Amino acid sequence: MARTKQVAQKKSKRRPSVAAAGPSSPASASPGWRLASAVSASRTAGGTPSTAQQKRKPHRFKPGTVALREIRHYQKTWKHLIPAASFIRQVKAISQNLAPPDINRWSAEALVIIQEAAEDFLVQLFGDAMLCAIHAKRVTLMQKDIQLARRLGGLGRPW
Repeated sequence: MARTKQVAQKKSKRRPSVAAAGPSSPASASPGWRLASAVSASRTAGGTPSTAQQKRKPHRFKPGTVALREIRHYQKTWKHLIPAASFIRQVKAISQNLAPPDINRWSAEALVIIQEAAEDFLVQLFGDAMLCAIHAKRVTLMQKDIQLARRLGGLGRPW
């Protein structure tokens, strides 16, 4: 035989009268019925925590944790950091402005080599600029750090 859960019911001091409840109501069958239904109604309506208590704040990492995770991720990967289509578009736009009009074709290998060189240059530049910011006792990279890194690195005049 299956075991069933028994719910404890409080016995009220006053018993409901059969005449007031009516002969066909469930209260006439069991005197504690009204009390049990009130308890179950209070559990479903007001017994649960409010929606403000149920909503939890989304989990937030400490500042810098996600940045360090991204650094580790990008150090492990070998893919290009700059999207290829937008880089090729910029290279062709620059070459149209600077080169003679009859030179407008690029091989795919040449574009890949230029993109790798550009990304290597930018990574080294940002690394040197970050060292300049750390030397100035800052953690925020500023434009003057990039200018100083270019100047010290012999990469031309700052823009």
